[in-house]
Amino acid sequence: MKIVSRNEELLTDTLSRIPPSSSTTILSSCNKLIRFEDISAAAFKIQCGVQKTPCMYSRLSKQYGMDIYLKKEYLQYTGSVKERGVLYLLTSLPQDQQRKGVIVASDSNFSMAVAYHASELRIPVFVIMSTSTSPVRVKMCREYGAMVISYGTTAKDSQIHARRLAQENGYLYLEEEDSAVYLSGLGTVGLEVYEQVPKLDAVIFPAGGHCGLLAGSAATLKYLNPHISVIGVESESFPVLQHSLKAGHPAEDQACNNHHFYGDVSGVCFGSNSLQLTGKLVDKVVAVREEDILISMLRLLEYERATVDAEGAIGLAALVAGKLPELKGKRVAVVICSGNLELHLLQQCIARALTLDNTVCRFSLVISDCPGDMSKLLEILAREEARVLDIKQERTFVTSELFTVEVICTAETRDKIHTAQLRNALLERYPTTTWTQR
Repeated sequence: MKIVSRNEELLTDTLSRIPPSSSTTILSSCNKLIRFEDISAAAFKIQCGVQKTPCMYSRLSKQYGMDIYLKKEYLQYTGSVKERGVLYLLTSLPQDQQRKGVIVASDSNFSMAVAYHASELRIPVFVIMSTSTSPVRVKMCREYGAMVISYGTTAKDSQIHARRLAQENGYLYLEEEDSAVYLSGLGTVGLEVYEQVPKLDAVIFPAGGHCGLLAGSAATLKYLNPHISVIGVESESFPVLQHSLKAGHPAEDQACNNHHFYGDVSGVCFGSNSLQLTGKLVDKVVAVREEDILISMLRLLEYERATVDAEGAIGLAALVAGKLPELKGKRVAVVICSGNLELHLLQQCIARALTLDNTVCRFSLVISDCPGDMSKLLEILAREEARVLDIKQERTFVTSELFTVEVICTAETRDKIHTAQLRNALLERYPTTTWTQR
């Protein structure tokens, strides 16, 4: 949580209202603001406002040689784990601030969680979004009950406007950060996973810039059982957390080339509290390729019927990519934290993942433009049990012999082996077949 004014006063006031516990153990000397008692208090306070999501055994287990349990946080009402930290944050605000209201300025999962839970708590809530924001996101925030205002062409314009409105009207400006209250709310995920899956060996979380979920849950799990491995996963394109851990402070100016796809995991590392907790309590941080994330999204859709975004799929991507061979034969929980993927982007992601998975292929070949030659090609495809998705014929711009036609075909196969069999069959009959490389 980032507050425009009275930051220390509000944090102190919030922490003073957390119920005391019989245990006074401090989790780590690196961060005395977050304790296991704080996380337990958060779990008690938000239990009626957020889902206790299932952590279920996955059919992917046999494929990857370990017992995989998926913590399905994308089933929260707004499709994101951020609800946990947001609800605890809002319920911990002073009554006078709840009456005045809160304001946020982004189209992130954090903002949507604030819009929903503030409305449920009857706290006036304002969301400032740039004019480039997806109409779907604007519509969702309004349906959650927030007053949505479009302002500026960039996120920075919206933030400046939100801060100005906060100062002029007494609203509390919220920006996702790593206060003890927010981390405690997110840390309740670790508490639930520990209760739901006995004899855990490891838990995998998304990491990246916004590593509050990783840090808060690590605090929980290491307190309950120091032998459980806690692993964070981020993108190779912008390994923000790894750079920050190496530097010893939050990394800055980490450019993101595809923020719309990666969402919150692509942001700048936002707080020293999360970074210090991660450095002390997290066993390992690995990076995965974009291709691995897309395959992970495909696997979750195929095996779990789960439609998730990059942030939700990035934890499983570490297993898909074989980045954690030491977990073979172990009992592993993977947190699927977000499912807010826009439909047009979902279509692109799945189409790309199918080609990466070698289940959709494209080839071109030249045949005689005579009756029956096309049917012979289709007979080969039918014999090899390939499903034709698209087929085109080009006559005008063919550069080979006269009275020939170039056929460009997109076909679906079962797997990589089936694709290789189809390719061999086509090359045997049409030696000049050209395979489109992915």
